[in-house]
Order: sequence, then structure tokens, then C-alpha cells
Amino acid sequence: MLQSKDRSKTLYQIKNTPRIGIYEKALPNELSWQDKLQVTKDLGFDFIEISIDESDERRARLDWSDDEIYSLRHQCEKIGIPLHSMCLSAHRKYPFGSANNDIRSEAQIIMDKAITLAYKLGIRVIQLAGYDVYYEPADLQTHQRFIQGMQWAVKQAERAGVMLAVEIMDTPYLNSLSKFEILKKNIDSPYFMAYPDVGNITGWNYDTCTELMLSRDHIVQIHLKDTCKVKADYSGQFRDLVIGEGEVDFAAIFATLRTMNYVAPLVIEMWAKDEKWQDNIITAQNHLKKIGEKTNYPLFTTY
Repeated sequence: MLQSKDRSKTLYQIKNTPRIGIYEKALPNELSWQDKLQVTKDLGFDFIEISIDESDERRARLDWSDDEIYSLRHQCEKIGIPLHSMCLSAHRKYPFGSANNDIRSEAQIIMDKAITLAYKLGIRVIQLAGYDVYYEPADLQTHQRFIQGMQWAVKQAERAGVMLAVEIMDTPYLNSLSKFEILKKNIDSPYFMAYPDVGNITGWNYDTCTELMLSRDHIVQIHLKDTCKVKADYSGQFRDLVIGEGEVDFAAIFATLRTMNYVAPLVIEMWAKDEKWQDNIITAQNHLKKIGEKTNYPLFTTY
């Protein structure tokens, strides 16, 4: 029989490595949900981040019936791969900062439906796009309307107990955690946090490690993505790179995360562009795993 001290150690053993998810768009769109979940499990990931983007096809997911929602949730439970988070980029087309009242109304509808879908699917984190506007000119008014929209949205999230986390983006409006911290002062809620993309921060030539340390108390999830930096004569490359092909210093980032004692989830963000999608994911995994071993920040461990 275990002594009380030994039993305490067994009960309260700390798992100090982050769960690793895969972005849905890293998998071919033509795969069924069952196949996506099974491939995710076979590749050693812990969860999928579902995408609700501005396309009609993916926005239609916001109108799934309860039968469709709970059928997918049952598949997740059966295979053992949850939909832990949602990448909600539909607001790029329907932003809260728009000067158009109809577009702002649609932004609210999208947000409300997304929170309801997340609640029913068991999704914990909704990643919001950090755009005040995207397809129209930005000014002080678009910024103020975006803040008002976030103040409204976070109250809906609080009611559902679903976290809203703003992505640090590939455009200048919100391309650093420093800017998020200023935004955060206007949306004072424990359900409004940061979702940094280390590729985007690096691509805009910020000191990524300093940025992570700055917001260490507000980060709930992180995108791992490779990018090429913006230069005077080059607009950078913010997507479609296999991890290892760009300029992101993952060794320094992992060392910083270890210093922060960061164990919240990480998500590999890539895109399935051709038949090499699975090889590209494995290449990314191996690259990150080796760096994790060198920096004493182990990834892809068994839970």
C-alpha cells in the first residue's frame, strides 16, 4: 500500500509539456472529418484546430444542426482527438471595425454563432483575427468600432465560458504582442487573451522572445509557423512555408517558453497545397522535435 507521501506524488504528478495541435488547413479539404481525426491521431497530435474562414463553405459550419454538431463531437470522442480550438477568420470579410452597419451586424451574428458552436463542440479557445478592417480603409474610427465589438463579444464569451484569444497578425494593425497589451487595456476580461503567431511576429522584425515575455500572463495558445521577414524591398512571406524553410528562430523561442514555464497548447500552422502535405507535416514535426530536444523543451510526448 502506498504511503500518503508517495500517493500524493502519484496523484499530483505534473505534466509539464504542452499539447500539440494541427491546423485543419494543413490537412486536405477533401478528407472526411473521420479521416482528418484519424490522420491527426496517427501523426501523433493531440487535437485539431477547426477553421471557420470567410468562405461560404466553412461559414456554413456555423449553421450546423445539433445532430451534425453532436455527431462530429461523438467522432472526436471515439477517435480520441478533440477540436480543442477554432480559428475564426470569417471576420476578415465581416469585420467589427467596418463603417458599414450591415457588415458589423453580420460580424456579431458570426461571433454569436461561433461561440454557440464552440460551446456545443467542447471547443475551449476561439482565435479571433486581429483586424479592425481588412478590405476597406482603416482609421481611428475603425479602431474604435473594433474595440466596441470586442467589448460586446467578450461578454457573450463569458456567458459560455469560452475563451476569446486574438491572433497576432500578418498586417500592421496588430502585428505584435506590444500592441495587444494596449488593446487589452480596453477589454478588461479574463476571457480576452492573446494568441501569438511566432511567424507573424518574426516576419515583422519584432524581437519575438521579448514579445512573448511581455505577454506571458495573457497567452493562452501559440501558433508555430515559419515565415520570411519583411525587408525594405520585400514584403515578406507569411504563409505556405514548411516549418524549417523560413527565418523563425524556434530554438530561441522554445528556450523562452521553457523559461516562462509555458505548457499551454501549441498549434502547427501549415497549409496542404499539394500531395506532399503529409510529408511536409512530418518534416515540420521532426524539425521542431529536434529543436525541442536541444533546448530541453520536449514536444510530441505521450499523454
